Amino acid sequence: MNKALLSSKNMCWCTPQDFFDKLNEEFSFTLDAAATDKTAKCPQYFTPETDGLKSSWKVAGGTVFCNPPYGREIGKWVRKAYEEAQAGTPIVLLIPARTDTSYFHEFIYHKAEVRFIRGRLRFTDEDGNAADPAPFPSMLVIYNGEAVRNERREKAAV
Repeated sequence: MNKALLSSKNMCWCTPQDFFDKLNEEFSFTLDAAATDKTAKCPQYFTPETDGLKSSWKVAGGTVFCNPPYGREIGKWVRKAYEEAQAGTPIVLLIPARTDTSYFHEFIYHKAEVRFIRGRLRFTDEDGNAADPAPFPSMLVIYNGEAVRNERREKAAV
């Protein structure tokens, strides 16, 4: 197992491109809220320098994707996503499936759609090299996903 996945030295593991592509087909992402110049999955993105925790995630007609750093700050990212979603912004978070945390109960449980991911994701480094499978299960937390699905239905009906 890749010891870096268990280490607090690197909390920024990149979403596997094929996994992201499937989500993007469903949600049409326009903003990556937690990225670097090398790892950004969307045309618009926030880096540690532009700080997605301090910036507005509202994007006209778009959905936000966020695979936040998995360290002690993750609860701040979940709270930020929840707060941004309150204004109607569709947001998809990719985070560890930790249902015992306070942020899960305060900002996710009964407040968002949750999809548990079967098996363990193989995250990548910034260059796209796959790591060993993650030592934890993952989940998608989807805020306002129904709005995205309704918009797609309306476009299909035209």
